[in-house]
Amino acid sequence: MAEVQDLRNGAWWHSYLTNFLGGAPAWYKGAIVAFLIVNPFLYAAFGGFIAGWVLVLEFIFTLAMALRCYPLQPGGLLAIEALVIGMTSPEHVFHEVEVNLPVILLLMFMVAGIFFMKDLLLFTFTKILVGVRNKLLLAVLFSFVAAILSAFLDALTVMAVVISVAAGFYRVYYDVVFERAIDRLEEAVREGDEEVPELANEDIDRFRAFLRSLVMHAAVGTALGGVMTIVGEPQNVLIGTRMGWEFIEFFLRMAPVTLPVLAVGLVTCLALEATKAFSYGIPMPAKVLTVLENYDAEQTAKRTNVDRARLVVQAIAALLLILALAFHVAEIGLIGLSIIVLQTAFNGIVQEHRIGPAFEEALPFTALLCVFFGIVAVISDQHLFQPVIDYVLQLPESQQPGVFYIANGVLSMISDNVFVATVYIGQVEKAFDAAIISRQQFELLAVAINTGTNIPSVATPNGQAAFLFLLTSSLAPLIQLSYGRMVLMALPYTFTMGIAGWICVTWLL
Repeated sequence: MAEVQDLRNGAWWHSYLTNFLGGAPAWYKGAIVAFLIVNPFLYAAFGGFIAGWVLVLEFIFTLAMALRCYPLQPGGLLAIEALVIGMTSPEHVFHEVEVNLPVILLLMFMVAGIFFMKDLLLFTFTKILVGVRNKLLLAVLFSFVAAILSAFLDALTVMAVVISVAAGFYRVYYDVVFERAIDRLEEAVREGDEEVPELANEDIDRFRAFLRSLVMHAAVGTALGGVMTIVGEPQNVLIGTRMGWEFIEFFLRMAPVTLPVLAVGLVTCLALEATKAFSYGIPMPAKVLTVLENYDAEQTAKRTNVDRARLVVQAIAALLLILALAFHVAEIGLIGLSIIVLQTAFNGIVQEHRIGPAFEEALPFTALLCVFFGIVAVISDQHLFQPVIDYVLQLPESQQPGVFYIANGVLSMISDNVFVATVYIGQVEKAFDAAIISRQQFELLAVAINTGTNIPSVATPNGQAAFLFLLTSSLAPLIQLSYGRMVLMALPYTFTMGIAGWICVTWLL
C-alpha cells in the first residue's frame, strides 16, 4: 500500500510539472523556474541595476525561444515577479499601457479589420501566382505586392494570406498527384505487375522549392513595406505617436531610408532568382501549373454574384482605409474598428461566432505587448539603459543615428523588434525631455530606431512577427521550411538591406 501511495504522490507532482508551460522542453521549464528563484535574491543582494539587467536578458531569452514556448507565459511570470519584489510598480506599468493605447487599439481593431479582407487578398495573390509565367517577374511581384499591402494593412495578415494561397495550391496539387498515384497502383495490382509504381513525384520537391522561394520573397516584402508607414508594424505607431507624426509625415520622414532599401530589396530578389543562389530561382513545374490553372478556372466558375459582391465591398473598404489613413481622419485603431463595422454590415456577417475569429490572431500579441510594457517600466525605474544612452549621446551627432541603427538591428535579430523599439524610443524621449538633444536630433534618432528595428531584423524569425508566423504555420512543414533554412534564405537580404539601411541612416538623413 505504501508503494502504491508513493506512486500516486509521484504522479500527482508529475502532473503539476507536466502542466507547467505545457509542452515546452523540460530544460526550458527548469530555466524559467531557476530565473524565478534567483531574481529576488539578486535584487536583494546587488540592487535593481544588476537584477534588472538579468531580468531583461531572461526576458530576451523567452523571446528568442518563442518557437518552443510562446513568450506571454514565461515572460509574464517574470514581469509579475518584478512587480511583486518592487522593481517597478503597477501604476508605472499602467502608465506605459496608457501612453501606448494607440498601439493596442491598432493591434486589436486594424488586424481584425484586415481579417475581413482576406477574400480580396486571396483573390489578388492567386491571380498573380497563376497568371504570371516568368519566375523573375513573379518573385518581384510577390515581394512588391506584399510590401505595398503591408504598408497600408497588417504584415501578419498579409503573410497569413500568402500562407493560405501557398498551402492551398500545394494541397490541391498533392491531392491530384496522390490520386493519380493510387490509380496507377490499383491498375498495377489488377494487372498483376511485379513492379509497384513509385508514388513519389519529383515535381512535388521542385514545387516545394518554388513555394519556399516565393513565400520568403513575400515575407521580406512585408518587412520592406512594413517599415514605411505608421500602420506597417506595431512599433511604427508607437514611435509615430511619441513623435506626433501622422501617416503622411511618418512616410516622408522614413522615405530617405525606406525607399532606397525597397529598391535594394527588389534588386536582391532579382539577383537571387537570376543566379539561383541560396535555394532561390526554382521555376514552377509545367505539370503543376496545368493543375493549378484548372483549379483556378473551376473556382472562378463557381464564384456567385454574392461572392463577387463580397469582393467589391472589400475593395471599397480597402480604398476607404487608405484614404482614412492618408488624411488621418481618426486614431488608427478607430479607423480599423470602422472598417470592421462596414465590412461585416455589408457582407452579412452579423453572428458573434463569425466575428470572434477575427480577433484571435492579434489578441495574444496584444497581451504580450502589455507584458513588454511591464519590462519597459522596470528598465525605466532601474535606469538600465542610461549608461548606454549616455555613451551614444556623447558621440558626435552625425554618428548617433548610425550607432542607434546598428544597436537596434543587432538586438532585434535575437529579440522582438517591438520590444527593442519600445525600450529605445522611451530612453531617447527622456533625453529630449531633459534637453540633452534637440528636436531635430530626436527626430533623426527616431528614424534610426524605427528602421533599425524593422530592416536588419529579417535575419531571423525571432525579430519579425511575420517571419515567426510563417515558421510556425502549417505551411512550413509542407514545403520543408526549417529555422536554419529560413535564416540561410534570409541571409542575402540581411546583408544587402541592412547595409543599405545603415548607409542611408548615416549619410542621407
